[in-house]
Amino acid sequence: MTNFHFLSKIEQAAAYLRNELAAGRWVGVIPGRLELASELGMNARTAEEALRQLEREGLLEGQGAGKRRKILLNQLTPSTLKIRTLHFDKMDQGLSYDIEVLHRLREKGYSAAFANHSLHDLGMDVKRVAAYVKAEKADVWMVCAGSRDILEWFAQQPTPAFAQFGRHQGLPLAGIRVNKIPAMKLAVRRLHELGHRRMVLMVRNESVKPRPGLFEQAFLDELHELGIATGDYHLPDWGSNEAGFHRCLDALFQHTPPTALLLSEVPLFVAAQHYLARRGIVVPRDISLLCHDPDNAFSWCNPPVSHINWNTRPIVNRMVQWVDNIARGKKDLRQNLVEAKFVEGGTIGPVTSDK
Repeated sequence: MTNFHFLSKIEQAAAYLRNELAAGRWVGVIPGRLELASELGMNARTAEEALRQLEREGLLEGQGAGKRRKILLNQLTPSTLKIRTLHFDKMDQGLSYDIEVLHRLREKGYSAAFANHSLHDLGMDVKRVAAYVKAEKADVWMVCAGSRDILEWFAQQPTPAFAQFGRHQGLPLAGIRVNKIPAMKLAVRRLHELGHRRMVLMVRNESVKPRPGLFEQAFLDELHELGIATGDYHLPDWGSNEAGFHRCLDALFQHTPPTALLLSEVPLFVAAQHYLARRGIVVPRDISLLCHDPDNAFSWCNPPVSHINWNTRPIVNRMVQWVDNIARGKKDLRQNLVEAKFVEGGTIGPVTSDK
């Protein structure tokens, strides 16, 4: 399901001013907030916030109190940069924040598009990814949820690349990731308080091979802290395809069914819900469910879905800012972190005595 983001008044004003600047309407300096507020039919505070947004993007430069902002002309030339976003899976092309990044880059004049293939299509194989990237001849790459090997390859290339999530820590590569570990620990402890001991985290194969990632290892460590002996049962290896996912669920529910399933992605959460419903297993009466990604549809569910949530705005702003820096010839290897929070919905509940 595609999630839509409606622009705020500040974002609408910033987009209008951005387009007017690119068209060369003003020279040297931009009018002040009062004049712009009158033109746009909004209050001065909103106009000021829009101007500050353009400052953060590098399009304007403040010159002190009471002075009009300087226009940085070298930022305003329409770019011919060919930007491609390489997703983990083609399903990710429907993510609202990636769609917004794409639209904002195009508004600025960049040649931005989603890649025709995904990392999953290419088997998460470094050689196949390298061949595809070289054939595509893009000037800039956005890589979503790349494995360590693939991100290491991108870090060694002369073509700038940005790691959206994935295992990029410590690499000379710009990137952003969500710190879900504290939120996950709170969720696990809450489940433990409710009597859960058989908690199973289901993530893609790439997150556990060749060894568990930081998030996955933190999950195992938290169970250990709670006195639960961990093993493959709690972090099963099911691969990254639909057949493997359902085989794993069949195996889990054959002998010692979990009392709580933690799913790393929205598609996995939906697939698990369908699986449980088909078997007559009721959430949260018979099993608790938690998704480690947010989705706007969760608030429409009854009961609301328990999940880990975060603000996507810093992700969008950072990716657009990075492209602007690259377009200006500025080297940008900064890695950012967005904090997440645990949202306790109605899909988790206490373990009943017969579980």
